[in-house]
Amino acid sequence: MNKKAPKKRALLCGDSWIRTSDARIFSPTLYQLSYITILNCGGKCNNFFLFWCGRACFFSLILSLQTMTDNNRVLAIDVGNTSIKVGYFLNSILDTVTRFDVSNLNDFFSWLNNYGEIRTVISSVVSLEHTDSIVKAVKNPMIIDVNSDTSFINLYESKETLGIDRICNATYINNEIQSGCAVSIDIGTCIKFDLVNEKNEYLGGSISPGINLRYRSLNEFTGNLPLLSNKSAKKLVGNTTESSIRSGVMNGLKAEIQNLMQNYEGLYPDLTFFVTGGDAKYFELHSKNDIFADENLTIKGLFEIYMHNA
Repeated sequence: MNKKAPKKRALLCGDSWIRTSDARIFSPTLYQLSYITILNCGGKCNNFFLFWCGRACFFSLILSLQTMTDNNRVLAIDVGNTSIKVGYFLNSILDTVTRFDVSNLNDFFSWLNNYGEIRTVISSVVSLEHTDSIVKAVKNPMIIDVNSDTSFINLYESKETLGIDRICNATYINNEIQSGCAVSIDIGTCIKFDLVNEKNEYLGGSISPGINLRYRSLNEFTGNLPLLSNKSAKKLVGNTTESSIRSGVMNGLKAEIQNLMQNYEGLYPDLTFFVTGGDAKYFELHSKNDIFADENLTIKGLFEIYMHNA
């Protein structure tokens, strides 16, 4: 069976010089214009018309380059159930990622002011009230919803209920694979599997409670079980109530994920897995197929939807 790998992508299009992290550009044309201007300013050319034309062209190019720089800056804002994750893209490359607590929007708003006017795309799985407050803080953002155009064919039967984060994950894995099928495994508040086949069709997947939801349910729906937060690996046989809960939640969840992966492998032999999510780091997963881990998979998928619709 041939192993698949993600598509190799060109970082930039065209024949331009690669831009550095501080957005400086080497331009032979700009260099020549600046040289002409320097010569004229130094009095080595008596052509008054050439002097002012040179200066006009120089500053016009500076403004054009500044506009181009602004247009190549994008904030992708993913509003999740517990946190806001913001990816700053420069020249279509993810430059930095910043997280904020969704319960404290003031820190996010203060940080957002540092960027001024910038192109922005937003996806949200929280309430309309929280989403609206974030949208109002941004000038003319692109809002991604279930009706946004994507690179895949959506065969989900209840499209109006499909989470935007799952759409972002499906977009990313669909754009990454060259052939065969792909499954994203998002281990966060919920455990979400999403499948895209070789025909670029999104078929759906599964949703189950994540670590914190399992801990909370054991505490809230029983009389005496404590609320835990420890997510570290635990031995199989717990010899205290706390260690027994940890074993049941952590080992049980790992067994669930591994079993689902095996089921997908049985149905779709030519398959690639992509793992993401804030709690993915707590699990060591194995497969006979390729597994790629990317903690920023959802953010990258959101940006790719933006580029597809821009």
